[in-house]
Amino acid sequence: MKRYCIKCRNDRIEFIDIIREIEDGYLVRLTRINDGNEKTTEETITHHLFNICLKTGYIYEMAKEVDSVA
Repeated sequence: MKRYCIKCRNDRIEFIDIIREIEDGYLVRLTRINDGNEKTTEETITHHLFNICLKTGYIYEMAKEVDSVA
């Protein structure tokens, strides 16, 4: 599973894990950590929006793939 960091404020951690590719995009797990509180949701994102986010630097791939969230 690939993990992508989301550009956000320094006091927050946000990332998405690609769960699987679907017909018109990806099913992703979005994790947000703020002040020690973690919120996780599953969302879909289109290929087009995902590629725009990559090109603009809003999201960027982490250096190594992950198997699970610790």
